[in-house]
Amino acid sequence: MRFDIITIFPGVFNSYLKESLVKKASEKKKIEVKIHDLRKWADDVHKTVDDTPFGGGGGMVMKAEPIHKAVSSLKGKGDKTRVVLFTPRGRRFNQRRATKLTEYNQVIMICGRYEGVDERVAKYIADEELSIGSYVLMGGELPAMVVLETVSRLVPGVVGKESFLQERKRGECFLECPQYTRPENITINGKKRSVPSVLLSGDHRKIAEWRDKKGKIIK
Repeated sequence: MRFDIITIFPGVFNSYLKESLVKKASEKKKIEVKIHDLRKWADDVHKTVDDTPFGGGGGMVMKAEPIHKAVSSLKGKGDKTRVVLFTPRGRRFNQRRATKLTEYNQVIMICGRYEGVDERVAKYIADEELSIGSYVLMGGELPAMVVLETVSRLVPGVVGKESFLQERKRGECFLECPQYTRPENITINGKKRSVPSVLLSGDHRKIAEWRDKKGKIIK
């Protein structure tokens, strides 16, 4: 699966892509991640990608033309590409959306900045608008990392064995359960805190029932 991220701050992703499971997944060629500087597609000597908004107002707005050129250049052949624009007005990103995105061979993510992105990008270039929460960030780079990591972990071979994911999946959702590890007993704030006895029983049916009961479905 390929991820193409369009941004005016490509250096933001450097350390993130060189660490942990995302790095390992890239090395194993389970995923391919490419970061693209939007200014590459600007057509003036100053590499301008923003301008003042029509109608007045503070701040700058990202231009549609460089984004259109970037997406057109990066789009793979066929219909298995999804173009995502990050905006506070977008649909809330969740586990279901992450699962849907795994149906595509390529996900192109557009990271907005400043006061926003020319609305023609949302209407005529992006396939969908996404938001990771009810708050306004300085740009779309953090949301792009969130989507990259959430979708990548659903790709077979990225996170351990495929059975690890399958046992926690509930359709398009996930079951997140309380987890414990050694030692069995520890003292916290002067009180003994122990692992639930069912997890020590060796009875896999009862353990599965306990996890279903105590877990939370992430939708």
